[in-house]
Amino acid sequence: MPATLIDVDPFDLPEWLGTSDVVWRAEDGLPVGHRVAGRLTADGGTTDQVLACDLLAVDEAYPAPVVDDATRLRVHQAWRHGQVVIGEVDGRLALAVPGTAFGPELVLDVVGRLARAVGAHAERYAVLLRLGR
Repeated sequence: MPATLIDVDPFDLPEWLGTSDVVWRAEDGLPVGHRVAGRLTADGGTTDQVLACDLLAVDEAYPAPVVDDATRLRVHQAWRHGQVVIGEVDGRLALAVPGTAFGPELVLDVVGRLARAVGAHAERYAVLLRLGR
């Protein structure tokens, strides 16, 4: 059964995402698969400046589609226009992108698009990836 991606308006996200230095941290290595668990934190921030934020590649179709066709189309359209779809899946923030898996370059691109969506400069955002699983 496809995941339900509930839209989140970037302006409803915490203000610190647009005003602080922010780090997206992978909770594990980049796995083979369509979802990478992670979290956003304000660099040097307090414990209330942490937000679960996963990356979701929407084109995986076997053994079941990741999202429905309408959501997949919307994600592709947003990406083509330099944007990222921000939503919520299973109670966690998710950044939805075209594709079936993530590599380092795609992760950097996704997080940069999130920075623009919340009105921040991309150079205020960093990515921390883990080696291995």
